[in-house]
Amino acid sequence: MRDPYSLLGVKRSADADEIKAAWRAKAKTVHPDANQDDPSAASRFAEIGQAYEVLKDPDRRKRYDRAAEMHQTIMQQRQAAREAAERAKAAKANAEKVMEELARANAQRTQSQAENPQGATGETPEDMIERIFGAAAAEQVKAQNQARTSEDASEGVKAEQSGERAPLPVMAVDLIASLVRRFRGTAPLPEKVPDLSVDAAVTVADLLKQASVTVKLADEREVRFTLERGMTDGHVVRLKGQGLKVAGMKQGDLLVALKAARDPHFHIEGFDLHTTLPISLEDAVLGTEATVETLEGSRSLSVPAWSGSDQTIRMSGLGLYDGAGGRGDLVVELRIMLWEKPNEKVTDLMRHMRHGLYV
Repeated sequence: MRDPYSLLGVKRSADADEIKAAWRAKAKTVHPDANQDDPSAASRFAEIGQAYEVLKDPDRRKRYDRAAEMHQTIMQQRQAAREAAERAKAAKANAEKVMEELARANAQRTQSQAENPQGATGETPEDMIERIFGAAAAEQVKAQNQARTSEDASEGVKAEQSGERAPLPVMAVDLIASLVRRFRGTAPLPEKVPDLSVDAAVTVADLLKQASVTVKLADEREVRFTLERGMTDGHVVRLKGQGLKVAGMKQGDLLVALKAARDPHFHIEGFDLHTTLPISLEDAVLGTEATVETLEGSRSLSVPAWSGSDQTIRMSGLGLYDGAGGRGDLVVELRIMLWEKPNEKVTDLMRHMRHGLYV
């Protein structure tokens, strides 16, 4: 299917109402009843309907946007690869030309020395490089030669004093390496498809029991992995080689962000679990023994006297596994609850307390 945004004529930032309005307008325009002389009207009407089905569903739209963005990135990577290949090809051709010129210069120098040992040796490799590539390239070669190790430099001085130059192959290798880097540029060849990021909904019980999780990708593949200790809400799991597949490129990784599903009793903060304990006004004032539901069954809890609402009590070691051999806590948040029906005695007592009339 073609790009659904283009089919409906909306921007990628369009909201649900804009998409719905655009679909209705397009549907009226291309409806087969309004285009009876157009044999392609039915197919165009169906295509617009498919585009609307993708964009009106938040999950399907999200998957399409992610796949489209990844496709664009891959196309950019491929274009960069083609450009880098062209630069490398040019670098290779120039390197071969330099090798030929160096070999020719070396042969001329050898012949000149044989015919006239004390005369000029003709064009040097440095002169030849400057003639072909300019003074900047010649200076680059000169700098490379000066950057050799002290041992090589010492041997070079001795060779220079005896009328000999540094071995030609070494100079050629240094120059070719430099030229390849210069022509290729700094952008590396793409070797791997960009990583794919998805979300996975997990429950508190899944995290505690290290359950298996299955995620469905845009290409209809299903990837399964097991939760481990140290994983919590927001943790990102990297599954190597499980990302998108593109011919000619190494398969990318899959990054799965764990999203804790809504739980009626607990919510996650790091490796701690938070739960709420309703208590009556008299229990908040006088203190009480309460029962708290945990993921491992019911536990008793002592509520101190004069416990205010939003006060917390920590139950150590009843949270999620932290991956370092320990566990988070269960944090019990107290909530003071009034009676379902007004109590005249309590109301009268509160009225006396407000006005300072204690009994």
